[in-house]
Amino acid sequence: MDYDAFGATDGDDSGPKITIRETSNTTIRFRLSNTSLALANSVRRVMLAEVPTIAIDLCQIESNTSVLADEFLAHRLGLIPLSTKGVDDMVDFRDCTCDEYCDNCSVVLRLNAANRNSDQNLKVFARDLFVESGAPGATYNRTSSMNGSSSDDLPPRGSPIIADPAGQGPLICQLRKGQELRIKCIAKKGIAKEHAKWAPTAAVGFEYDPWNKLKHTTLWYETDPKAEWPEPQKNGDWEEPPQEGEPFDYAAEPTNFYFELEGTGVMPPDQILHSGIRVLQAKLAGIIRDLNSDGQSGDQNGYGGFSPNDPMANGGQSAYGGGTAYGAEGYGGGTAYGGNTAYGNGAGSVYGATPYGSRPY
Repeated sequence: MDYDAFGATDGDDSGPKITIRETSNTTIRFRLSNTSLALANSVRRVMLAEVPTIAIDLCQIESNTSVLADEFLAHRLGLIPLSTKGVDDMVDFRDCTCDEYCDNCSVVLRLNAANRNSDQNLKVFARDLFVESGAPGATYNRTSSMNGSSSDDLPPRGSPIIADPAGQGPLICQLRKGQELRIKCIAKKGIAKEHAKWAPTAAVGFEYDPWNKLKHTTLWYETDPKAEWPEPQKNGDWEEPPQEGEPFDYAAEPTNFYFELEGTGVMPPDQILHSGIRVLQAKLAGIIRDLNSDGQSGDQNGYGGFSPNDPMANGGQSAYGGGTAYGAEGYGGGTAYGGNTAYGNGAGSVYGATPYGSRPY
């Protein structure tokens, strides 16, 4: 079968369409139309788990005299949202040529906090993290509030996202008098399919058929469903309501899907949508490329084009070139166990003759 999708463009309006309905610093609402339920769910899953972001992956604990264990602190630090500005310019740490980490694949952050003399607990927040290296132009940056909805408004790469009104960010721990923390954090590029700390999306879902024309939802009611169930105010204005006496189409499928996405703040929500579409396109392009390959190279499975279990492989009907390793037939008989077995003649049981007699027990 021929596939021609790499240079093709849609010349009509039959392809999928996206209509942005509303967007803000943290959420986006859009409609995906002229497509199927399978593609809509694929877009949802990609935005949820396969958009690359940055998160703390390694923690080098230099000093920790707090009440929290090292593993506890490392877990909390990994879940702090970090700016993904310029994440596409980073190299995946598995593909990087460095020995451990470098500025091309990682961002190094520092956390130095100590309660020297105060009898009050010292609260350590995400704002106390500062970028040491790995983010161009962000050395010792402490300004990390997110006020815009564009990637240009994000703080430098790897900086903690501070979105609360107090400008402090998530609480990491509290230090009593005489306690201190000195931690070196290495943030790397990854996706949420590997770990949830790389998730750019807090929640994403979609609805279809707001008027329930397809009858995919059974509405519970006592007397009258129209009187007991309110009209869909959220997405009902985007579709025509059902008409009285309208015939039911048993072959109808949903084609319009109404998405609502909430981000974690590491990137603008519209950028999550764009990045998710690019990731899905790349995955589909890889499948099409493999399908377009002629498959006649003669070495698809490492055995010269044949399976090691293929009857034609190795010049005969088995890997030994003849009938079997024991002769023309399995142990010299016509059954799975043979009439004559490797242990002798006769077959008094389903196991054939054994070294202990005609029965295995």
